[in-house]
Amino acid sequence: MALRSPAEGRIRSGFVSTSKIVLVTGAGTGLGRAMTHALTAAGHRVVAVGRTAATLDEAVASAPGPGSAEAVRADVTDSASVNAVFAHIVQRWGRLDVLVNNAGIFGPSQPIDEVSVQDWKQVVDINLTGAFLCAQAAFRLMRTQTPRGGRIINNGSISAHTPRPNTVAYAASKHGLTGLTKALALEGRAHDIAAGQIDIGNAATELTAGIAAGSLQADGSVRPEPTMDASHVAALVVQTVALPLEVNVPFLTVMATGMPYIGRG
Repeated sequence: MALRSPAEGRIRSGFVSTSKIVLVTGAGTGLGRAMTHALTAAGHRVVAVGRTAATLDEAVASAPGPGSAEAVRADVTDSASVNAVFAHIVQRWGRLDVLVNNAGIFGPSQPIDEVSVQDWKQVVDINLTGAFLCAQAAFRLMRTQTPRGGRIINNGSISAHTPRPNTVAYAASKHGLTGLTKALALEGRAHDIAAGQIDIGNAATELTAGIAAGSLQADGSVRPEPTMDASHVAALVVQTVALPLEVNVPFLTVMATGMPYIGRG
């Protein structure tokens, strides 16, 4: 699906378009795919970033609505790859309005003494370092573009506050992401950059398929947990994107009503 120039569609039937340029990482599957579709349906132009061409191309090709999307393959853990994405955005669009840091993996479900250093590094590299690299590049662009400013939305997790058993790498990476969000929100004040985090509990995606079947609980039992449709999360992202930059949502929690979080364990 081809992207149009920023000037196209700026005025529609006498109304000023609110279309924005939005970068979504991990856009090929799960929540990223749902966010990409919801954003194009709302009229935004989405730069959909991911590592797997087949899923990324399908997500872009099936994106609905008056907006549009393009697939850009990149590895968020590689600074050169991330910088290439932002160079493309600057060349094609001249600005970025919103970054959605969504790329992430769950990693091993093992006791801490069984987790390999390689697995630990992979989870932290994707979930935390990848978010840092994208946020750094977005911050650099947003503070200097005209008009300046923008919005950064980090995909946190319920585990950014309360971990599951045997998920040390994932929990640590998501707790670290909370610190990154706070730092971005603080430093962004001077540059009209709003930064926030959406903490998601049990959206129904490939990542949570095992949780719906049966998940280890803090008391040692294994029980299935309720999930919610990913479209509800995507709708909240669209609402946040629509806010003016003088409004920030530092932290937003959305979860399946019956999941064991409040009073977990």
